[in-house]
Amino acid sequence: MGAPSAVPLLLLLACCWAPAGANLSQDGYWQEQDLELGTLAPLDEAISSTVWSSPDLLASQDSQPWTSDETVVAGGTVVLKCQVKDHEDSSLQWSNPAQQTLYFGEKRALRDNRIQLVSSTPHELSISISNVALADEGEYTCSIFTMPVRTAKSLVTVLGIPQKPIITGYKSSLREKDTATLNCQSSGSKPAAHLTWRKGDQELRGEQKIQEDPNGKTFTVSSSVTFQVTREDDGANIVCSVNHESLKGADRSTSQRIEVLYTPTAMIRPDPPHPREGQKLLLHCEGRGNPVPQQYLWVKEGSEPPLKMTQDSALIFPFLNKSDSGTYGCTAISNMGSYTAYFTLNVNDPSPVPSSSSTYHAIIGGIVAFIVFLLLILLIFLGHYVIRHKGTYLTHEAKGSDDAPDADTAIINAEGGQSGGDDKKEYFI
Repeated sequence: MGAPSAVPLLLLLACCWAPAGANLSQDGYWQEQDLELGTLAPLDEAISSTVWSSPDLLASQDSQPWTSDETVVAGGTVVLKCQVKDHEDSSLQWSNPAQQTLYFGEKRALRDNRIQLVSSTPHELSISISNVALADEGEYTCSIFTMPVRTAKSLVTVLGIPQKPIITGYKSSLREKDTATLNCQSSGSKPAAHLTWRKGDQELRGEQKIQEDPNGKTFTVSSSVTFQVTREDDGANIVCSVNHESLKGADRSTSQRIEVLYTPTAMIRPDPPHPREGQKLLLHCEGRGNPVPQQYLWVKEGSEPPLKMTQDSALIFPFLNKSDSGTYGCTAISNMGSYTAYFTLNVNDPSPVPSSSSTYHAIIGGIVAFIVFLLLILLIFLGHYVIRHKGTYLTHEAKGSDDAPDADTAIINAEGGQSGGDDKKEYFI
């Protein structure tokens, strides 16, 4: 029997197999009349149950459809894509895990507005399912009605998103060195999520437990952490974070701020930092603690306690003198205890203050120095002038003498001309 003649026989067998209340549509699959559309078995079940032995009916591997597994977060959208190289003049069909036909070619077979057609060609059938629920998880089947019918499976995995974690166990303030135990819980994850703890930049190690939710699909995870608190933990945030692949790196965490009560500390700060005799001085006692110190007591070694404060927690010296030098103690007190800080005060000599007479003398001295400087410059210029004009003065004096020859005689004598004897006199004018 050839392939073309087998199709009528196949349809005849399918008609004989069809249940009551169902008709075979012109599109080649079953539709209900009185029952909800899509609840009856599709045509591929009847066809695939038939054994064909003729070699002429064996389809090539090119007619084998293929698809891929998909993972989707609950509430998201998944696209199921089925492809075939050789469709052999047949249509592709998608069925859900309950074997209900979703689409046969471009024809919708199930009333579910979440399921939409993306693409329908002889070589491809793609559909999308929006607002995916956990119940949509399972194996979806793509079928092509060749001889024999060929199928491909697509496993759709739906991830359950974990709920925001909840921290319990913290009731009231803790005292320094107390042990704190906190619990964290998150439900609705699929697969089970992982919880982590953090205190500032420090990671805390917790013990985790996993419990299946009543729906049988999701999980509730819980974790507890125990640690000893210190005064540095006052105001710290203890953070519980849930890690899960459905979050795609997004942060989902809850924090719990803790309060730690501890004994006060104090330190003394002088104002000004280097006090001198005659100045005003404030010794500030700066207390820190939880609760903040409300009472301060001042003492001086070797004197009758306590000293009187005149401004908040500060001790004031309106006018310092040498007798104020010594060691002072400030005790900060709260209902958690007390702490005493010490400060040694050394009063320095007063700073030299320039008088008005000294200022006057300095100004006069500057003026005198400037005048002396001008006189020196004048004398230097005068000396240069005298030296420069001294030669001219001597020349004029020589010309006025009776013994001095005139110019012509001086020249003749210089050249060795007329003489008055062997002795020669040279004149330089």
